[in-house]
Parts: sequence; C-alpha cells; structure tokens
Amino acid sequence: MKFLLLFIAGGIFSSALVLSEMTKPEKVRAFLDFTGNWDPSLLFVLGSAVLTYGVIFRVVSKTPKPIFESRFEVPQNRKITPKLLIGAAIFGVGWGLSGLCPGPAFAAIFASKGIFTFVIAIMVGMGLSNIIEKFKRAEDIASEL
Repeated sequence: MKFLLLFIAGGIFSSALVLSEMTKPEKVRAFLDFTGNWDPSLLFVLGSAVLTYGVIFRVVSKTPKPIFESRFEVPQNRKITPKLLIGAAIFGVGWGLSGLCPGPAFAAIFASKGIFTFVIAIMVGMGLSNIIEKFKRAEDIASEL
C-alpha cells in the first residue's frame, strides 16, 4: 500500500509538472530571462507549490507519526557548509543552462533524446557523489585510527 501511494503521489506530481509545462526547458529559460521576453508562469507554479506544501505540512505535523513509518524523519543538520553552497551553485547553473531540474526531467524523460541524456547525466553525477562520499568517510575513519 505504501508503494501504491508513493506511485500515485509521483503521478500527481508528474502530471502537475506536465500540465504547467515545467517539463519544457524553454519555459524555464523564459522565466530566467529578465531582460528579454520574461515569462512569470514559473513563479505561479512555485507559489502554488509552496502554498500547497504549507497547508499540508500544518495538517501532517499535527499527526503523531506518518501512516507507513514509525516516526517522521526530520533533518537535524541545519549548517550552511561550503559543500551545500557549491552543490546549490552547481544545481542552479545546471538548471539555468538546461532549463530542467531533476523532477521535470524525470517526468519528461522520454520527450526527447536530450532530456534522456540529461537524466542519465544526473544519475551518473549522483553515483559519483556517493562514491566520493564513501571514500571521504573511509579516509576519516582511517585518520582516526
């Protein structure tokens, strides 16, 4: 049942991205083009997402636990680190250049060869990041010994 609900939620999210045309890179690039033909529609999509999240968060936060988990997973680390800033910068540059972020890219994965290649590049990048993190943890453990 948990996976069915996750699948349905993903389908709703993907459908919203397609209906709002956020899977079209030219739409996102038009939002980022303040000096040219600026398209504010992404602002409305983002605003409605924040509003929806805010309402749902207030309702869900009053429940003792999630439906299919034993507790809520809330990140404890709230530090702004160089790694966080560099990652955010890479994400922003990639988003601006490609016109896509991971959610819309996955929703439109088969729309064109370019988007499929973009998604493969995202997965390769995530894999490399995980490998680098494992090596760093291994170095940290070795240095403590």
